[in-house]
Amino acid sequence: MDSENGATAAVEPGGTGSANKVPRQRGRTPTPLPEKYVAVLDAYAVDLGRADMTAEARRTYLSRVRVYLAWLAASDVDGDPLTDPNAAAWAARDYKAHLHGILKRAPATVNAALAAVSDLALRRGLGKLDGTTVARLDLPARRAPKALVGRDDTRWQRAAQAADPRERALAAVMRFAGARIAEAVGLDLDDLPITQHRRRLRIRGRGRKNRSVPVHPELAAALDAWLAERRTWPGSDTSPALFLNRAGDRLSLRTADEIIGNIAVTAGLAELVTPHVLRHSFGTDLVRSGVDLVTVAELLGHASLDSTRIYTLPADDDLDAAINRLTVDR
Repeated sequence: MDSENGATAAVEPGGTGSANKVPRQRGRTPTPLPEKYVAVLDAYAVDLGRADMTAEARRTYLSRVRVYLAWLAASDVDGDPLTDPNAAAWAARDYKAHLHGILKRAPATVNAALAAVSDLALRRGLGKLDGTTVARLDLPARRAPKALVGRDDTRWQRAAQAADPRERALAAVMRFAGARIAEAVGLDLDDLPITQHRRRLRIRGRGRKNRSVPVHPELAAALDAWLAERRTWPGSDTSPALFLNRAGDRLSLRTADEIIGNIAVTAGLAELVTPHVLRHSFGTDLVRSGVDLVTVAELLGHASLDSTRIYTLPADDDLDAAINRLTVDR
């Protein structure tokens, strides 16, 4: 069966909460819950439905709260963490210890899970479980995010350029426009430039914030090639989506992730490249080329410059290069 026709399952916790990276464990059976907690989860889902957040964020929070409730159902906790603020705080602390001390989850993963638990408490009227009530774990020393540079970037680009038109265009939207994977598959034909003069790509980002990104020549060539082939695909006359699957519907996040993964295998970079690495490569390339942070933030759709400053941090390769410059008296 063509995986492009499958429905996208809810996101299971296990990452840092990035909306751009599609977890590899998609499609797992949801964590089972006792009937009592099913009602709690259903009520929380209704509350999330009213919240001003993306559908992907709702799925992520709902999945993390489901896992928390399953742990709660199997744990011996004092009081009722779903009705008592003090009990909620103590349960959150115990859950943090469980995730970090027993399951050995990374600090960023633990903090993301605690954010969802805090959101549940807040929506149940128990107050916010902030850093004072339930301290988050300290994150490791910050490094620049993983990005394609040098030979790896060349290998990636050559593999992407040799891919089929749809795959090439999808990869180019991430690498040369800095789009998150959800933003890329969410593109419609109306988001493309309608003239050849000052071509701009409209990207609908988080929080319903749109941004306009100039179209790089490589992206323009990839889009033009795909649009020419797209006319022969099912759904070309009926679907507004830029990227189609074989059935003529919008390309799913799961299949888009597989496409990037296949190109990465071809390039010999399977252990390095993810959709978010392509976005980081876009940001890293701009900063290392001397583009100011305000402009980079605008192109990436960052609401705060703090999010953009990560590209000014040293990468592991930078640290290695610095040590190799030390003088040795031989």
